Amino acid sequence: MALLLPRISKTHRNLWKSTPPRSPPIIFSKQLTGKACSNHYASDTDTDPSLVSALISIFTKRPFSPDDPELKALAPRLTTKAVESVLNGLRSWKTAHVFFTWAPNQCGYTHNCYTYNAMASHLSRARQNAPLRAMAMEVVSSNCSLTPGALGFFLRCLASVDLVQEANFFFDQVTAKGLCVPNSYSYNCLLEAISKSKSNSIELLEMRLQEMRDSGWEFGKHTLTPALQVYCNAGKFEKALNIFNEMYERGWVDAHVMSILVVSFSKWGEVDKAFDLIERMEDHKLGLNEKTFHVLIHGFVRQSRVDKALQLFDKMRKSGFALDISLYDILIGGLCKNKELEKALSMYSEMKALGIHADAGILAKLIPSFSDEVEMIRVLEEVQGDLDEEDMLLLCTSVLNGLTNIGSIDKAYQLLQAMMQYESDSEGGVDKILVVMKRVRPVTTNFEIVIDGLLRFGKSDMALSLYKDMIQIGCKPNVSIYNNLIDALCNSDRLDESYKLLREMEQSGLEPTHFTHNSIFGCLCRRQDVVAALNLVKEMRACGHEPWIKYSTLLVKQLCKHEKVVEACNFLDNMVHAGFLPDIVAYSTAINGLVKIQEVDRAVQLFQDICAHGCCPDIVSHNILISGLCKAKRVSEAESLLDEMVMKGLVPSVVTYNLLIDGWCKTSHVDKAILCLSRMFGEDREPNVITYTTLIDGLFNAGRVDDALALWNNMGKKGCAPNRIAYMALITGLCKCGKPDEALVYLREMEEKEMKPEIFVYAAVVSARLSELNLPRQ
Repeated sequence: MALLLPRISKTHRNLWKSTPPRSPPIIFSKQLTGKACSNHYASDTDTDPSLVSALISIFTKRPFSPDDPELKALAPRLTTKAVESVLNGLRSWKTAHVFFTWAPNQCGYTHNCYTYNAMASHLSRARQNAPLRAMAMEVVSSNCSLTPGALGFFLRCLASVDLVQEANFFFDQVTAKGLCVPNSYSYNCLLEAISKSKSNSIELLEMRLQEMRDSGWEFGKHTLTPALQVYCNAGKFEKALNIFNEMYERGWVDAHVMSILVVSFSKWGEVDKAFDLIERMEDHKLGLNEKTFHVLIHGFVRQSRVDKALQLFDKMRKSGFALDISLYDILIGGLCKNKELEKALSMYSEMKALGIHADAGILAKLIPSFSDEVEMIRVLEEVQGDLDEEDMLLLCTSVLNGLTNIGSIDKAYQLLQAMMQYESDSEGGVDKILVVMKRVRPVTTNFEIVIDGLLRFGKSDMALSLYKDMIQIGCKPNVSIYNNLIDALCNSDRLDESYKLLREMEQSGLEPTHFTHNSIFGCLCRRQDVVAALNLVKEMRACGHEPWIKYSTLLVKQLCKHEKVVEACNFLDNMVHAGFLPDIVAYSTAINGLVKIQEVDRAVQLFQDICAHGCCPDIVSHNILISGLCKAKRVSEAESLLDEMVMKGLVPSVVTYNLLIDGWCKTSHVDKAILCLSRMFGEDREPNVITYTTLIDGLFNAGRVDDALALWNNMGKKGCAPNRIAYMALITGLCKCGKPDEALVYLREMEEKEMKPEIFVYAAVVSARLSELNLPRQ
């Protein structure tokens, strides 16, 4: 028989070629339940069934007492075989674990590998990773001997709960300590564990395969199957094919092996290659199993290859497998997404012919996919059939969704109005839809769809009208409808109507959510209604809802913008008293507002208060206060604040240093400004053009022309290009210091760089030249 895939050279297959086995082959079991080995008690005495039953009865009795006299009487009869039988007879892993930990405390008893495995089986089935991991360490530390079969079983328990690293470590520990001499079964179980690893485990796999080969163990089907899985998971196409060819030559390729390779092709996006491999399998009478068909069809659709998914679906049908609704669902959904609506309808008809009842998911995909009302009517005529009342309601919901999605919100509104009237005699597109859907009483979901659509299109009045109609016919609005209406009204500043809806919501027995309250809170904040906002905050606190930071920050910004800084600070204080700590952005805004109205002491106090409340001011907050202190000529305090920043672990920004340099320069402490510059260099903070310009201006004001020019030159050497403001500061500074000729040089340089000076720069140069001429006063 020809190979399914291209042969590989012998040089690439050395790792897979086996050597003669050193022991009889081991049967590879796939079950984690039951005993790890069936014949390991050949030399033991038989277990007393009465002992096992008595122990199970005592440990499952509630309440359980470790001091039970009967339990103490049974303890001396304890054997490993009895313990394993009890563990296998207990259903609860917790009860089993209590018994398991009790047993070794009894005089003369020690666990063996089979009791450990019985408990490991419990823990793995219950997915109790922590105690299973601890047990693996206990097995090693207790120097418990393991048979190769018992080792393999324990490894599979670890792997079944994704403890792959632990499985590898456990294997190495028991072999290094001589607790077990692994055989091919042990290695195969370890390889299976490695194949379940989510990380790239190729190196580990190849190391274990090399160990097996060096030990003379035969590479069997259950050795190469996990190797194939590892290479497929890692996307190593060539190596995966090498193993596959080896397995094929030995006749080991079955449905499981094929599913690994074919599914991997699908995951790699190689849909065509996967399909080609499926056809080659058919040529050699190797068929896919039902699970693989399902996985591939879903995978092909996810890869946007509905064409191949349909071909595979046809193969599945011809193979005699049952076609269920999940397959039709994914295929119809894929066809709808691709706008292949005729094929989608055809599949729906086929599904009906097979007696498969359409569920909500299929109709929800099908109906809204059509882009106009006429097509929707045609689909409805196709799908209506003998639908029951529940399906008809689903159709109604799908149509409303479809109309809303295509922007036909007015038609959706008309349809819902007509449904409420239960009339379908008049003509027109909407009425035709109603006729097709028969007479369906609308439910809350229908109103929710249309009301939400109306609000999205800015039709709040129509939405409110529909809400009132809904109540009139006895249909109860849900929380979502109330929330959407209240939010839309609040965004339109219709606060009174929002409050009215809130009361109606509460009267109907529905609890307002945090969204409900925050919609109204946002409106109050936009209105700068501090009193009402605080009253609502108290109400929210009683309901366990927190006000959204963005709205409280907005209120503070608006108040500060309109010079109501004190009111903003009081609002923040009241928020704290109500039990809510405002965001640092809101506090920073208030501090900035206080600085602007020259209330620096109060700004400092607010800053200290927020630190005391456990709120951590950020760089921006510190910079705002430093700026205020510097403007108030309290530069020493500002520098102390800088030191506090550093102690808190905050890294001062260039802006921070610029503020201090400016403050020192303006208070005639230019040497301290220069120290700030040195500190910047020491902390790897690169000065910018503002830093240099500020300090150059300060040096000129102090009459230190040479230092100013030296700093200007250093600025260029550091790669900081002077801008228009820097040039003007330099030129005016030179003029102040009686250096008009030098100023004129830089003025020309500035003009050559196409930087246009302000008028006052020319005036400064002219004034300096006139002063130099020493002209008599008129």
